[in-house]
Amino acid sequence: MDSIAELSGVSKATIYKHWADKEALLLEVMTHAQGVCDRPRIDSGDIQRDLIAILQHKPPQKEASDNGDMRERLLPHLVAYSAYNPKFGLAWRAMMMEPARRELRQVLSRGVANKELLPNLDYDVAIALLLGPMLYRHIFQLSDPPLREDLASSVVDAFQNAFGIRDKPAAAKESARKVKASRPASRTRSR
Repeated sequence: MDSIAELSGVSKATIYKHWADKEALLLEVMTHAQGVCDRPRIDSGDIQRDLIAILQHKPPQKEASDNGDMRERLLPHLVAYSAYNPKFGLAWRAMMMEPARRELRQVLSRGVANKELLPNLDYDVAIALLLGPMLYRHIFQLSDPPLREDLASSVVDAFQNAFGIRDKPAAAKESARKVKASRPASRTRSR
C-alpha cells in the first residue's frame, strides 16, 4: 500500500477510504483487468462452439495496450497469494472464476438436455477438465515449446470424445434396422 500511495501521489489514508485493505484493491484491479463485468452471454446453439468461446474469452482491450501483459504477469502471483491467504483466494475465485464456471455449467446443461453429452455428467469434474488446461496455459505460458494457439479447440475436442454421445441409442437401433431391411433376403436351399 505504501508503494501504491507513493506512485499515485495520494496518502495511504485516501487509499483506505476507497478500499478496506490490500486484498480489496487487488480484487478491483483484477475485475477491471479481466473484464469481469464485460463478459458476453454465449449461446450460439452449438455446444462445441460455445465451450470454445468460453475457454477463449479474453476481456476487451479498452485501456492501455499492455493491459493483457499486466494480466499475464499478475495471474501467477495471485494464484500463489491465494494459496497462502485463503480468504483472498475464496474471494478471488468467486469473482474471477465463478462467471466462467456458471457459463460452462449452462452450456453443459444444454448439452445434456439435448442429449449431446452423457446424462450422468459430473458437472464439477467436467468444468475442472475444461478449465484446467486453460489455467495451466496462463500460468506456464512461457513453456518450451510454446502451447498451441488452438488449445481451447483441442481441449473441447478431447472433452467431447470422452463425454459426448456419439450415437444416440434409438438412432443406432433404427439405423441397424434399416440396413438389415435393405439387404436382399437370402434363400435357403433344401437338399
